[in-house]
Amino acid sequence: MSLEIAGVKLPDSKLAREITELVRDTESPLLFHHSSRVFFFGALSGNRRGLKYDPELLYAGAMFHDMGLTHAHSSATERFEVDGANTARDFLRRHGISQNDIDIVWTAIALHTTPGIPQHMKPEIALLTAGVEMDVLGLDYAGFKDRERQEIVAAHPRGDHFKQGIINTFYDGIKHKPETTFGNVKADVIEFKDPSFRRGNFCSVILNSAWPS
Repeated sequence: MSLEIAGVKLPDSKLAREITELVRDTESPLLFHHSSRVFFFGALSGNRRGLKYDPELLYAGAMFHDMGLTHAHSSATERFEVDGANTARDFLRRHGISQNDIDIVWTAIALHTTPGIPQHMKPEIALLTAGVEMDVLGLDYAGFKDRERQEIVAAHPRGDHFKQGIINTFYDGIKHKPETTFGNVKADVIEFKDPSFRRGNFCSVILNSAWPS
């Protein structure tokens, strides 16, 4: 029987159950509960907007979106979003999911920290970012009912120090490759945690390029 929280049913397919098991076994409790909340907030956003979305694809995107922060799935040179997207792609491919659906999940994860673009794309892509922005940044907080927020947090707790905890988790997952944060909101995390960090500058790259003028 599918679990329902705040009026949203958790996908109960074999694929969804295997995703849950893998992510729970791989991520920290903080990331697992965060990813779960992202699904519910994203789904509620979609329901409120009257969007037609595939709950299973949204769930896959939500649960895999931070897998690139884990040591098991972190590359040396790719953005963590791409690492997470690639992990989801490989998992879904092994389970015989269509390439079109894989592309939707990949794109949703890869773009979830790129504001201003996902909301113009397919619903699963837009709603993954909406869920992340709600849980991490509190965007559209007032757009959710108190009961909805309370039920979701009761099922997947934020704990007493989630704000600091998620910043620390971001930093731990990307500090070995700070160059991947160029032009990315995660540069703020490196700068916040490491006073010696000097972020790349787009204008400097232009002015210092090999072109003579």
